[in-house]
Amino acid sequence: MDVKFQDTQANTTKELNSSKQPSHSKASETLSVAEAVVKILEEMGVEYAFGVSGGAIAPVWAALHQSSIQVLHFRHEAGAAFAAIEAHFASDRPVVVFTTTGPGITNALTGLLAARWEGAKVIFVSASTSAPQRGRWACQETSTYTMPSAGIFTSGQIFHYATTLESSDELPEVSRRLALGLGQPGGFVAHISIPTNIQTSSLKTSLPRLTLSHGVVTADEETIAKSVQLLSEGPFAIWVGFGARGAAKEIRQLAERTGAAVMCSPRGKGIFSENHPQFVGVTGFGGHESVLRYMQEQRPCHILVLGTRLGEFTSFWNPVMIPRRGFLHVDIDPEVPGTAYPSSETFAVHSDVRLFVKRLLRYFPEGLSLSTARSLPRPVHNIVHSSTTDRVLPNILMNVIQQVIVEGSDALVMAEGGNSFAWAINLLQFAKPGRFRVSTGFSSMGHTVTGVVGAALARKGKAVAIVGDGSMLMLSEVNTAVKYQIPAVWIVLNDGRYNMCEQGMASVGFQGADTRIPQVDFVKIVQGMGSDGVRVEREYDIQAALKKAITATGPFVLDVVIDPTQIAPTQSRNQSLISQGATNY
Repeated sequence: MDVKFQDTQANTTKELNSSKQPSHSKASETLSVAEAVVKILEEMGVEYAFGVSGGAIAPVWAALHQSSIQVLHFRHEAGAAFAAIEAHFASDRPVVVFTTTGPGITNALTGLLAARWEGAKVIFVSASTSAPQRGRWACQETSTYTMPSAGIFTSGQIFHYATTLESSDELPEVSRRLALGLGQPGGFVAHISIPTNIQTSSLKTSLPRLTLSHGVVTADEETIAKSVQLLSEGPFAIWVGFGARGAAKEIRQLAERTGAAVMCSPRGKGIFSENHPQFVGVTGFGGHESVLRYMQEQRPCHILVLGTRLGEFTSFWNPVMIPRRGFLHVDIDPEVPGTAYPSSETFAVHSDVRLFVKRLLRYFPEGLSLSTARSLPRPVHNIVHSSTTDRVLPNILMNVIQQVIVEGSDALVMAEGGNSFAWAINLLQFAKPGRFRVSTGFSSMGHTVTGVVGAALARKGKAVAIVGDGSMLMLSEVNTAVKYQIPAVWIVLNDGRYNMCEQGMASVGFQGADTRIPQVDFVKIVQGMGSDGVRVEREYDIQAALKKAITATGPFVLDVVIDPTQIAPTQSRNQSLISQGATNY
């Protein structure tokens, strides 16, 4: 299907810019390369550009401000990149990250590598040193004299496509490559580095009108027939991943027609309702014991894997998760099936998940049941008890978050890597897709505390980040949210330590690791930046504080002093570390 971004879309008025210009160039116009690049980005459907300014990127930065693209100036380049990831998933459009030379580029790399792991569509535009100044120790020099080229300025493991634009004559090819990458299914992360003198040079060639052709990968009829045959051999289960988020309706129909048990990855929470009687639980990190019980007691013939790599945080490569006759693994990336369990029989299907399941449904009419009549195990959530300490129990906090935010609002809920990640995955329940976001790939600290800003902006509504105090001290963008009055909410699990590390070290047999953080009053910090906030030290204050946070019109921080002695549901992660040799036992 061809998707064309018309003039009327590109010229839509945006609140954050004071002046605009048309999105398409005319033959009579004299454009600079910087202006031409920005026009290309507009035509590709870019609505947001996040970054940190600098002298070397000034021409591009100025051109962005004269466009229809909303430009947000962040406090750190990594924060801008993490926010771009979440803005992409909230809007389903490519997002631009811009930086200056040298440290601007290297600061952004962690977030850009996370974008690659997460499957986001992000275009990175950076500055590089002008050719006459290279090798002369220019300020923050960015050239092959001072920085490695491979991997940063070339296509590879970070960027699907990367180039340094040395002439305006290269722009048509650059725009073609960007359009090709953005039109492909899955993620696409590109890097266009532009020397400062090239940014201000005049465009010498006319720009072609761009059409983004979105490719769709689908299995052939022979593959569908083979899939039907395998799934008809006996009871099967469905393992749902984040890549199946566009197929929620079809997956539910398939499950209900066949009686299949359904499990999901941490990123896949809510794609299949966690309240559904056929849902047996979340797998992997922070997951549920009920999944393992199901596999041990009712081991299916096959597992239909939809849109997940089955990586460590999703499966821990646990042999208990191997079905009797192997996997049927569907993914848009043909290299994914079979990598997690290479010794297990796997029938690989290269296809868009929704199209595959939709075609599969033709062969499974309503009323058909291939499952056994046995009842399925269900996730058991912690029983809620009042705390006997003077601090909040994390499971009590999650219970109230479930009531006030998950069930009482339409806010997006996000969780940061660490114990907050585990508590949220294990205890929160989602009945609809698109309500929960975690990063289980690169899983960088700092992803969610900054990503929540991009998510709230792009979805034009509330986004709530459940984070640790360590992450909040590392890289939050509260100040950015204050500037643009973005309705992001941070719920900080404040236990005065890197508690996942402390508990994990003890679990694998190492003692005495120093993970403590001097107790921080985050409310005082964020109030100093212009944000509102509430500190919660008692359980009966949680509900009122959450209601205040969810109704706030601007950014809001909930600083919750939690009991650090409560063990988070991270046992599966610790067991995986032990199996890999990270143990003192």
